[in-house]
Amino acid sequence: MLLAELARVSGAVAATSARSRKIALLAGLFRAAAPEDAPVVIPYLAGRLPQGRIGVGWSVLREPVAAAESATLTVGEVDAALTGLAGVSGTGAQQERRTRVRALLAAATADEQRFLVGLLTGEVRQGALDALAVEGLAAASDVPAAEVRRAVMLAGSLPDVAAALLAQGPPALVRFRLTVGRPVGPMLAHSAKSVAEAIDRLGACAVEEKLDGIRVQVHRDGPDVTIHTRTLDEVTARLPEVVAVARALPAERFILDGEVIALDDAGRPVPFQRVAGRFGSRVDVAAARAALPLSPVFFDVLSLDGRDLLELPGAQRHRELAGLVPEQVRVRRCVVADPADAAARAAAEEFWSRTLRRGHEGVVVKALDAPYSAGRRGAAWLKVKPVHTLDLVVLAAEWGHGRRTGKLSNLHLGARGPDGGFVMLGKTFKGLTDATLDWQTERLRALAVADDGYVVTVRPELVVEIAYDGLQTSSRYPAGVTLRFARVLRYREDKTAADADTVQTVLAAHDAAGGA
Repeated sequence: MLLAELARVSGAVAATSARSRKIALLAGLFRAAAPEDAPVVIPYLAGRLPQGRIGVGWSVLREPVAAAESATLTVGEVDAALTGLAGVSGTGAQQERRTRVRALLAAATADEQRFLVGLLTGEVRQGALDALAVEGLAAASDVPAAEVRRAVMLAGSLPDVAAALLAQGPPALVRFRLTVGRPVGPMLAHSAKSVAEAIDRLGACAVEEKLDGIRVQVHRDGPDVTIHTRTLDEVTARLPEVVAVARALPAERFILDGEVIALDDAGRPVPFQRVAGRFGSRVDVAAARAALPLSPVFFDVLSLDGRDLLELPGAQRHRELAGLVPEQVRVRRCVVADPADAAARAAAEEFWSRTLRRGHEGVVVKALDAPYSAGRRGAAWLKVKPVHTLDLVVLAAEWGHGRRTGKLSNLHLGARGPDGGFVMLGKTFKGLTDATLDWQTERLRALAVADDGYVVTVRPELVVEIAYDGLQTSSRYPAGVTLRFARVLRYREDKTAADADTVQTVLAAHDAAGGA
């Protein structure tokens, strides 16, 4: 398949808001795609590179390259070129990357160049996410979308299912079934503003602790144990303590869903950043384990002794879990059997408060009658977390790319410092509607004091309300902390920069959270 066709469909999908039209466009693309193209086409449509980060940023892409007059690049050729780029390292690596990127861009037409630059910078936002790709693949193959969705759920890979379906047709779907040792995408949660709202939406439910750890899926088949992350990477060797727990359980074959966390001497959770550091240790795992042992906490079971439990209601799966996993490595929960029961609702609110006091980040409210929707963000699980907000000052903004070309997008955010200046805490481009992008571009250009073609520095006058999930230590920023998952709520034109939050306020919140 030519890259030009993929770029054309990507642009057409971006230009329409109609879901049916997006699906029809994707179906046409899949009908034209070869099976071997699917593992590349699907992540490209979602704005992802199969290779992950490849070390190419705007320092490499800033200089324009003359475009090719006609389209000749294939998707396979682009993938091979990017795989080669990902392998560049050592002395002179940056110059080698620059040379290879320029050669790739020189072989691309202007439209293909725009698409490639969007891919390399993470700015492809045409809305062709995996859920839409499943619908398009189903339409192209003339099979029910539910069957494709289940195959993807059990395979843990939309590209694998697509390649099989395009090569063999509908009979290929029977290959994909729940198998111990082969990870599946985890069920994910939507958000609710409060425990009360979540109960009202779900009815009979369980309220469970939301642990700020690392999601794991643990498979055991006799003596063999494998552990996979949320992204289905195998990490068994890094977690010997989890392997030991799995081998001690009274069953030979199972798949468990849970998190790994670490607790301090007082039994409170250790900040996520330390857990992530330990989790990333690959060289001397024994020393890392001695310094910070990790503990699994399981909250679901997907398979047990050869039985596929995915379609069982949540209440029944939990009974199976409780019969397998001891309480000390099982998530705490509070059951609301009757949402009209005032006492049960009060108990759920108290459970939420106790969970926060214990240092966890919130709760997940789960419908008792819902099956396990692997690989999907199902409406039957709702996460509830306290909302943290700060009023910060915009210090600068970066020019956008892809759909945001010509718009000031990524905001540099600062709090008031003790000397009257402003201290940068991080960046965000999340939460911005098209209307907000237009407004802030005009407003920030009026405040601009410098523009190097990449970053526009502005007078520190515009206040923006930012929501964030927490704070973490960072040596990149002068206050020593940065915001986790920051997103724009609204601009506060009713406030001046003198009304913005101070660094002391931010650091106090950081200390109160345990210095993550």
